[in-house]
Amino acid sequence: MRIIVLGGGVVGVTTAYQLQKDGHEVVLLEKNAVVADETSWGNAGMVAPGHSFVWSSPRAPMILMRSLVLKNQALRFKLSADPRLYSWSWLFLMECTAEKARRNTLLKHRLAAYSQSVLHEVIGEEDIAYDRNDRGILYFHRDPQALETGIANMRLLESDGQVIKVLDRDAVLKLEPALAGVGAKIAGAIHCPTDETGDPAKFTRGLAALVAKRGGDLRTGVTVTAIETTGDRVTGIATSAGTVKGDAYVLAMGCSSAGLARTVGLDLPIYPIKGYSLTIPVGNRPLPPTVAAVDEHNLVAISRFGDRLRVTATAEFAGYDKSHKPADFAFMKQVTQELYPEGADYERAEMWAGLRPMTPTNLPFFGRRRLGNLYLNTGHGHIGWTMSHGSARITADLIAGRTPAIPMDGLLA
Repeated sequence: MRIIVLGGGVVGVTTAYQLQKDGHEVVLLEKNAVVADETSWGNAGMVAPGHSFVWSSPRAPMILMRSLVLKNQALRFKLSADPRLYSWSWLFLMECTAEKARRNTLLKHRLAAYSQSVLHEVIGEEDIAYDRNDRGILYFHRDPQALETGIANMRLLESDGQVIKVLDRDAVLKLEPALAGVGAKIAGAIHCPTDETGDPAKFTRGLAALVAKRGGDLRTGVTVTAIETTGDRVTGIATSAGTVKGDAYVLAMGCSSAGLARTVGLDLPIYPIKGYSLTIPVGNRPLPPTVAAVDEHNLVAISRFGDRLRVTATAEFAGYDKSHKPADFAFMKQVTQELYPEGADYERAEMWAGLRPMTPTNLPFFGRRRLGNLYLNTGHGHIGWTMSHGSARITADLIAGRTPAIPMDGLLA
């Protein structure tokens, strides 16, 4: 078939790749001048099934309430005139029970672990350089009680196959000597040795180049303006460069998916949750981190991409606003500099803010709704890089009429 993929982030490009492997003619439409230029550019770069816990947890409502008066909260709620913020937030709060959080976390982990296996297949077949680091991820805690709680929580993922190792302070410092200066402030860590990191933008652009080399039609700088339909079928995509027609269509536009879907009667509760990141050159600093880490006390994530550090923190319920100011990054920079004082050239940090396409359940949408040839692959939230590869394979399977490799109960639209 001729299949039109809407969106050129990591989800859209991995989908185009999997569809092309199935023998389809692929056209990808991306509004930016290059692929992976928004959410896929600035995230933490963690391929982390060990980080599959959903944000819609029993603790989330109180954290959001506190954020109205306290700074430096991991989740921040910003009052807005946008009514969709409140309708979406209500759906989010409805998912914050212990039972739903457990269910959604296990579904998310199922998808994340499968997706990592698909990534390994891809990099086994393709030569793509993306600063991969396969030494695992450290989830470290600053006090013993928090560590014990973290271990107890991680047992849920362990029951679903996640490999975890509990490390005391000495073991943490042996694995990551760059933390020696703050060793006294670390009670211990959970090490997920099978988690990994890598630059998602580099990967996405490398994969897109392969798709194009093999005949894929990647159209960048093209804005989708409408989905044209007749009855229960999509007949074409109206764009700034004319109408594009195919046999099937995949909606993979991240935060833009919901607005476009509403124009054809599809209600997708996807809302942008703003995230902040710093990209910091290592320069000639002698002790950069060698293992990715999450400071669970401050919820700051740090990854090493070759000669750069990527630092991410904060989830802000603030609508489609991507603006930022230096003060937004002060806390995450302070935390990182405390952890790795000789780890990077902090004065050259590059600031970025972007939007994560979140659903109330933290699970993406797959499959079809109402329109027989429009497939959903969108709403991947804060670990889209982790879930993208499996999501792409699942979408290709659904289009081909194959049964996906993992159970889809709880995942299909």
